[in-house]
Amino acid sequence: MYQYNDFDTAFLAERNKQFRAQVERRIDGSLTEDEFKPLRLMNGLYLQLHAYMLRVAIPYGTLNGAQMDTLALLAEKWDKGYGHFTTRQNIQYNWPKLKDVPDMLDALGEVSMHAIQTSGNTIRNVTADHFAGAAADEIADPRPVAELIRQWSTDHPEFQAMPRKFKVAVSGARENDRAVVKAHDIGVYLVNNDAGELGYQIIVGGGLGRTPMIGKVLKDWVSQDDLLSYLEATVSVWNLLGRRDNKYKARIKITVHEHGIEDIRARVEERFQTIRPTFQGFDVALFEDIKAHFAAPAYRNIPTDAYDAAYGDDAMFRSWADTNLTAHKQADYAIVTISLKKHGETPGDATAAQMRAMADIARKYGHDELRISHEQNVILPNVHKADLPAVYEELKAHDLHTANIGLISDIIACPGMDYCALATARSIPVAQGLATRFDELKLEHDVGHLQIKISGCINACGHHHVGHIGILGLDRAGVENYQITLGGDATFTAEVGGRVGPGFAYDEIVPAVERIVLAYLDLREGPEETFLETYRRLGLAVFKPYIYPEAQAAA
Repeated sequence: MYQYNDFDTAFLAERNKQFRAQVERRIDGSLTEDEFKPLRLMNGLYLQLHAYMLRVAIPYGTLNGAQMDTLALLAEKWDKGYGHFTTRQNIQYNWPKLKDVPDMLDALGEVSMHAIQTSGNTIRNVTADHFAGAAADEIADPRPVAELIRQWSTDHPEFQAMPRKFKVAVSGARENDRAVVKAHDIGVYLVNNDAGELGYQIIVGGGLGRTPMIGKVLKDWVSQDDLLSYLEATVSVWNLLGRRDNKYKARIKITVHEHGIEDIRARVEERFQTIRPTFQGFDVALFEDIKAHFAAPAYRNIPTDAYDAAYGDDAMFRSWADTNLTAHKQADYAIVTISLKKHGETPGDATAAQMRAMADIARKYGHDELRISHEQNVILPNVHKADLPAVYEELKAHDLHTANIGLISDIIACPGMDYCALATARSIPVAQGLATRFDELKLEHDVGHLQIKISGCINACGHHHVGHIGILGLDRAGVENYQITLGGDATFTAEVGGRVGPGFAYDEIVPAVERIVLAYLDLREGPEETFLETYRRLGLAVFKPYIYPEAQAAA
């Protein structure tokens, strides 16, 4: 992973020093809240429903044990003992006191972390496939590219006051996209051209929220030499065209929709030809330096007997291995996904003790590397199979051994009205209720792969539009009302789900989802047919009588 150099360290120290002075002025009344707001947002500090919230960047979801230990320290010393991992591969602290935030930022700086550009109308944290560098199906590790984009976009003078926030995602496994690339303002796939040269396919105009759209191909192949200049041309075009008169129409997806992809492509190409000569190769040299920081760990070559024995003899371990392990590019290694979705708990939350445990496990068994996924789980990307029984036992000791990755209870959920000032309904209790109910029914493993995503408002931080079952909480005359969408897809075949009909009250939403899942079990052609495949084969009309049985009976 990338290591800060002297410039990075000095820059961050000066930035934190400036913000400390700004906080002191806010506390003594020299700055009003309105005056302070743009300053705090530049440093990742929000004012939520009940308290300030600090959002810390975890670039492309990669961190080491010392950094995870520091995240635990922040939770324990300056918050309420836990942190919340988000769909942007960040972590949020929901209860810091304003006076403590500069100390939190200084502690982060000691381990090369910060909260810059985790808010505001800038290019946000660059996200990537959480299996990057380890996945058996990727053509190349996308993290060096994500780091290059991060360095280019951080404090870029042209992109600090754009029409709206801007999100970028990178994946090296296009056909098995795990980074929701097509739902981003710009998406970057690593691809080979016809000559076998590695380059990038650029996707533009994706995004969820009030007007969900799937991104379109802007350019099929861009070389490494031209990547940054092409990205800069794309963002520059939008920065000029973006709708500053209406924040709901300010995102690049609206610009692409209003102008059409052909017009946007022509404008970008024209701008690209102007920008391209100004780069003069510095970005290519920088990329070569960055790549050296992402060398593969020193893989061990030892027998896997311990894993084979545990898998054959221990049913609980076997269940965990079948759901939480993914194939690694090294045959005797595995990618471990640690579920932060214990049934009945808040999705994405981890206590300080759990963070320290994961850091310790990573140091002992995982080459000192962890990842945060957009699905709000934690990954150990490089674990030898011989160590998996020991890893499982240590996870079990800290209540981190839930075997549900990709199943119904592996729910993405935003903080909702329990924390967020923008939310119009609760998300967390719905997620907890669904996970608990399906645990009671003992159906998760029979159902198989099914993604439920929940948002507490139209901003769609819970990615509900691309959930196989999506749930959107709204306010209807002061009462929570939950709309359901079906058929969403967050992968390479990305698709926005379709709304099924009238919404459900808070106490009706869990039974409604239960009816949908039971209908799927009745309608599928066999256990090998996933929920999404069944829905695409049959369509909404077949599911509707199950969703609204009263209406069906009346008809």
